[in-house]
Amino acid sequence: MQNGSIQNDSLLKLLEYNQRSLEFEKTGPAERQQASNWSGVIFRAGEYRLICGIDNITEILDFPEITSIPMSQPWLLGLANVRGNLVSVCDLMWFLTGIRSPVTARTRLLLTNLQGHPVALLIDEVLGQRHLNTDSSRDSKAYRDTVLAPFVSREHETGDETWGELDIATLMVIPKFMSGSLH
Repeated sequence: MQNGSIQNDSLLKLLEYNQRSLEFEKTGPAERQQASNWSGVIFRAGEYRLICGIDNITEILDFPEITSIPMSQPWLLGLANVRGNLVSVCDLMWFLTGIRSPVTARTRLLLTNLQGHPVALLIDEVLGQRHLNTDSSRDSKAYRDTVLAPFVSREHETGDETWGELDIATLMVIPKFMSGSLH
């Protein structure tokens, strides 16, 4: 009789595991993807900790050899040849603050598109990628009184870090940025 009771208990335990497994599947990858439905590249530009939607970044590059462009703004560093394509290279913080970013071993370029043309933004370092829940974003308070205020309207908090969401589309419509020439 005891043997049948053990089998019965084992069957009940298996049924319990099965039920728990089915409940777990209800909050499986698809539901977790919906809850974490925004991905971004996190990086540092000057003293600012920023994140940019991964769909806005074509590629992340090491700092390449650059050919300067005569009669251009100083923040427009020049052109780089990236696999046969000419890419305009802009120092993001120099454009925003007037202070040139130092080029170090951690310096990277965020490659994006400006009306179908490749543009690379020089930043101090890439810190990784984050998958975020859009419910965790809020109107920016940390960047409100900074040079980034026109380009950072949202921020994301993860743990004890706050990341300003850089709106590249807003940056790309500023006439001064679009022109890049001295005149």
